[in-house]
Amino acid sequence: MSLGADDRKWLADLTSGRVRYEEPMSRHTSFRVGGPAEAFVAPETSDELSALVTGLAGRGIPYQVVGGGTNLIVTDAGISGVVISLGPGMSKILIENISASRFMATVMAGTSLRLFCSHVIRNGLKGMNFALGIPGTVGGAIRMNAGTALGWISDVLESITVLYPSGLQETIGRNALSFSYRKLLLPRLTCGEALCHQTIIVSGSFSLAGASSTDLKQEAREILKNRKCRQPVALPSAGCIFKNPPSGKSAGELIDLCGLKGLKIGGAQVSEKHANFIVNTGSAAAADILSLMDRVRQTVFKRFDVNLEPEVIVIGN
Repeated sequence: MSLGADDRKWLADLTSGRVRYEEPMSRHTSFRVGGPAEAFVAPETSDELSALVTGLAGRGIPYQVVGGGTNLIVTDAGISGVVISLGPGMSKILIENISASRFMATVMAGTSLRLFCSHVIRNGLKGMNFALGIPGTVGGAIRMNAGTALGWISDVLESITVLYPSGLQETIGRNALSFSYRKLLLPRLTCGEALCHQTIIVSGSFSLAGASSTDLKQEAREILKNRKCRQPVALPSAGCIFKNPPSGKSAGELIDLCGLKGLKIGGAQVSEKHANFIVNTGSAAAADILSLMDRVRQTVFKRFDVNLEPEVIVIGN
């Protein structure tokens, strides 16, 4: 393990004692699986986040950032170092009117995507209804370029602000960002910072249009009704488990054609409602889910010669 007595004292002082040790990550993932984080911290302000990241980098302590814990599998062995949770303490929405019909929403990364969507609908702002029903935080949605058949985060994102391990913050406009399917590619900027997986998205700014709140609410009801009919919302999952292939049938169709709906390993099961979902039936371990994913990939490859790429991120020891 990487934390010594001096490190623990520093963390306790920095967070006013809010650091938690051996925190079960099953409490912080939508799959409800995952071993313990050596230390778990939820910064309450941007300044605290910056001080935490700078201090961890300076001490050589590894850290991992999580948002809502969706689209994520934490291994049963847990995570060494510090898990930084961007949650309620990093949640804020600021709306600015930039023209007669255009608005800019600047949203902190820890804001619930569901809360953001609801907020703009109530305020008669159009552009985020495509994301209704997508779990997680705004930061995670940006990092994964979250989307549906109705649209993508990249359609409305104007800029992001990132935090480097050095403590430097940088705002990056959309022209410097590259998006692909389920991925945001950060550029190497002129600021001289080396980009790495520990670069943290602090906030994003979104371009939205004025619209009728009544119409948006009606559209939202239809979208959510459709998602509830098609997806296994009653059981813990991480959303779609595999990316759709670039051409041909979707991942869900391929899995379904292999007759894999209902297949179980331990407490993990391929959903009988949507084949591209794996659900926790109540007693799953991360190992069950990973084994089931591997079985599905092998079966689909053997029958269709298609290599399904995981959409979920796996972290941990």
